[in-house]
Amino acid sequence: MDKPLMAKATAVWLVDNTTISFKQIADFCGLHELEVQGIADGEVAQGVKGFDPIASNQLTQDEIDKAEASASHKLKLKFNAAAVGEEKRRGPRYTPLSKRQDRPNSILWLVKFHPELSDGQIAKLVGTTKPTIQSIRERTHWNIQSMEPIDPVALGLCKQTELDAAVQKANAKRAAEGAAMSDDERRKLLSTEQSLGMDAEETRMPTAIEGLETFTLGGGIEDKKEKPVDADSFFNLPDSDDDEEDDDN
Repeated sequence: MDKPLMAKATAVWLVDNTTISFKQIADFCGLHELEVQGIADGEVAQGVKGFDPIASNQLTQDEIDKAEASASHKLKLKFNAAAVGEEKRRGPRYTPLSKRQDRPNSILWLVKFHPELSDGQIAKLVGTTKPTIQSIRERTHWNIQSMEPIDPVALGLCKQTELDAAVQKANAKRAAEGAAMSDDERRKLLSTEQSLGMDAEETRMPTAIEGLETFTLGGGIEDKKEKPVDADSFFNLPDSDDDEEDDDN
């Protein structure tokens, strides 16, 4: 159910100027019934000036009269055609203060692992500006030396579905332009669901690391086996010529 603008101020006005029940006001303004009762007792919303919902074109006098006549009647906001679509987000995505320090790391991750994404797509995913993205692409950012690439999905800056949609859009745009892509680039543009659903034959290893699956520290060189040594051979020394001369004498 849609709520009125300045809900608490609207509740103050309804309490002061109508005989509508606390429950009806609470349901209309999205408040708790005890909170509306606290407004009536002067314990809640002290100093808050009432906001007239009739003057703001949110309620009609007929709707208020119906609610005063019947305690079961629920107040309904007046339809305003100009307010349709106001909930749609505009501009860059809002990033909480606790996560803004990790935003450059997520931009670095996107630039490194998804270079096909445009600056506008990255700005929409993580809520940043194009000059910031450009400085990270050109490695002129003031903190580039201490930055580490971190997945924005893991940081909670965007959803995996949003990232996959942006990658697919970049893939379609690149294919429409007729640019040739290698197997590694085409594999990088796959979404998470597509990559997990691929057959074993299709999930080939990228050429950059191909051959490392058979790499061993031994290098395939077999250790040479040494022949066993007989201890007696050290004591069976051959007779020298001097010993033969002593025997003759």
